[in-house]
Amino acid sequence: MNLLSNRALSPILALIFALLVALAIAMGMIVLTLNPPMQDIQQLMLFMIGTGVVTIGGVYLLYRRRLVQWFTSLRWTLLAIIILTVLLVFINVLVTAQLMFISEHDLLLTSALLVYGGVIAIISVIFIAGTLIERIELLGDASRRVAQGDLKTRLTVRGNDELAQLARMFNSMAEELQAVDAQKRALEQTRRDLVAWASHDLRSPLAAVRAMNEAILDGVVNDEATITRYRQQMQREIEHLGHLIDDLFELAQMDVGHLALERRPTNLRALVEDTLESLAARAAESYVRLSSNIPADLPTMRLATDKIERVLYNLLDNGLRHTPAGGSIDVDVEKRGNEVLLRVRNTGSIIAPADLPHIFDRFYRGENARTPHRDGQRGAGLGLAITRGFVEAHGGHITVDSDPEHGTTFTVTLPV
Repeated sequence: MNLLSNRALSPILALIFALLVALAIAMGMIVLTLNPPMQDIQQLMLFMIGTGVVTIGGVYLLYRRRLVQWFTSLRWTLLAIIILTVLLVFINVLVTAQLMFISEHDLLLTSALLVYGGVIAIISVIFIAGTLIERIELLGDASRRVAQGDLKTRLTVRGNDELAQLARMFNSMAEELQAVDAQKRALEQTRRDLVAWASHDLRSPLAAVRAMNEAILDGVVNDEATITRYRQQMQREIEHLGHLIDDLFELAQMDVGHLALERRPTNLRALVEDTLESLAARAAESYVRLSSNIPADLPTMRLATDKIERVLYNLLDNGLRHTPAGGSIDVDVEKRGNEVLLRVRNTGSIIAPADLPHIFDRFYRGENARTPHRDGQRGAGLGLAITRGFVEAHGGHITVDSDPEHGTTFTVTLPV
């Protein structure tokens, strides 16, 4: 109730304040220039207060009735306002002049001058209103284009008034809508990639396991050597499915922001050496040399050990998949300021320049993505995406460089 009463009282107070200011200015000019007697000053003030009260009463009535909202165009609204203003000025001056009993000659001359000034003011407002209306029409046209899907629409901002601020807000809104639309398209593309990936990478191992299992159950295969080979192959396919499911679970956690990081003091040197040792046998089978260069004075870091170990394993696994026999994989660790840089470089294989910007995208496997590598293992295009997610969850970042001279180098930067 108090809020409604304050809203109703504020316009009245503003009109009364405006009346007092106008009265003070007018009387000041009259007293300073004409120096009339005190009696005339008092009568003139009474006349001006009387006409002013009637005027602000009429203006308040128009305000409360929202009469200006009846017009269908801002041009007519502004025109009505200026005509009303001229009429109010004319009526105030005319009534005051008659009450002061000025001569008919002076009254006619004053009226003619008021009419002349009013017509000039009306014509001027029509042209000024045209500029405002043009800016509003541009905003409306831009809004229609955005509603029709053209999210690249932007307005040219001119000036610093409310319309300019509205144009800036429109541009900001359009940019946000464009960003949301891009995210939506990216999510839709991810969904399509997931469907395509699931139809191949999940169905293929399941079909292979079923075919080998049916061959054993139906007695098509009955010698022990073949049965043992089939069982080993089924085990590899089941492990492959397990890895895929684990990857999907990790991605889902990262998408919803529920990735749990159990940080604890970690010796990065020991972590790297343990991971290299776990892959030493596989590297020897592939005739790939593993080496490391890790300083002994690395600081102890608070890391989620399992996640960083997974990062290192994914990078080394990726290197073993693509490094030809006789190549090498080198792991270098360097402390630089408040950061630790971990580099994994492999020789022999080069990432095409067209693939580099997408190497960390989900399901992206570049050319020949569906073909198994020489060790028979398949990638789903998720390992590097998960690697980047784990690194960024630690507040770090990962980059990749690839050229024929130096090979391919992944650089992980982690804050100490």
